[in-house]
Amino acid sequence: MNTLTAGAKAPLFTLQDQQGNAVSLQECLTRGPVLVYFYPKASTPGCTVQACGLRDSKAELDSHKVTVLGISPDPVAKLAKFVEKQSLNFTLLSDEDHSVADAFGVWGEKKFMGKIYDGIHRLSFLINTDGTIAHVFDKFKTSDHHQVVLAQIAAQQ
Repeated sequence: MNTLTAGAKAPLFTLQDQQGNAVSLQECLTRGPVLVYFYPKASTPGCTVQACGLRDSKAELDSHKVTVLGISPDPVAKLAKFVEKQSLNFTLLSDEDHSVADAFGVWGEKKFMGKIYDGIHRLSFLINTDGTIAHVFDKFKTSDHHQVVLAQIAAQQ
């Protein structure tokens, strides 16, 4: 796993959102910075806590013109259920073949309860409007992810 670092160019991508619409990173960057956050699986406890923290911080993120894109290997239909059940107010993207996760260097070997498997590592990337990665979030709890992100955004301004 070769995770991208701050200063690197973010790989441009287009993925389907929870409604099956194509969403491109390049288009989102025309509106302001983008937080791309990778999470393992929709509707699991940790992923739900993380998503709800971002949902509840949307007004503050909007005030900094930050677009949130959550990416997982879940199919579009599962993302739609997750958005509806949790009243999420930002875009989730389906990366079923994990090509975008591979490009960002967040797909790799994981260990859980004695099992070894390949999956998404929970990392987030704040991307500047010029496409460079401003910050990589790799040390946080799902419950305080939104606070760590907002603190970093405030520090950069």
